[in-house]
Amino acid sequence: MNQPEAVQQLRLPQHVAIIMDGNGRWAAQRGEPRAFGHRAGVRAARAVVRAAGNVGVEFLSLFAFSQENWGRPRSEVSLLMQLFLNTLRGELKELQRNNVRLRFLGTHDSFPDALQQEMRAAEQATAAKDGLKLNIAVGYGGQWDILNAAQQLAAQGTQITAEQMNQTLQTQGQPDPDLLIRTGGERRISNFMLWQMAYTELYFCDTLWPDFDRAALEDALAWFGGRDRRFGKLSAAGSACKS
Repeated sequence: MNQPEAVQQLRLPQHVAIIMDGNGRWAAQRGEPRAFGHRAGVRAARAVVRAAGNVGVEFLSLFAFSQENWGRPRSEVSLLMQLFLNTLRGELKELQRNNVRLRFLGTHDSFPDALQQEMRAAEQATAAKDGLKLNIAVGYGGQWDILNAAQQLAAQGTQITAEQMNQTLQTQGQPDPDLLIRTGGERRISNFMLWQMAYTELYFCDTLWPDFDRAALEDALAWFGGRDRRFGKLSAAGSACKS
């Protein structure tokens, strides 16, 4: 698909991360149960994955289920697990057709066995794809990611350096996110990729996740294109750093 002219002119982020927030509130506004919002959120995720690949984003990371989410009511967690399994089974062929490589971030030992098997099979089935690299963070937490990497290096007797950490974190081999998008109106990163987001541009919008679409993604990309990314240094124009 050809990119719109406005998108062609953007300075695109290489890696976009998204905290998909607002499914429950979206459902409540419509007098529906939370499950209704989660199913709508899956549709939004499908549209955004397709749009990100079409506009030329190389890496997309979606925060789907945090380690803290295990504290939600058991009925909701069970529904999310089943929805995740059904979605994975239903979307795999399209991901393959669209040349998407899939990777799951997090610890998955507590997931149902059938879901773990589908996750492994999906990663293997897309391992040779070289289009959009899609990370789904499930059972993931940024603090856990850092601690897990540090423990692995310590157990190996390896000196713990920033370079070694980058090679051991869940995102090993990938660039850090350039842009984080959080929907739903909250202004926090909720334990998502804490190490990797040291210099990520943070974009917060009030749109609830089920309403986030290609146009909303392009708005976020346009905002990113106007940022002066200094990484602690002076800007290209030599202006003084702002505190």
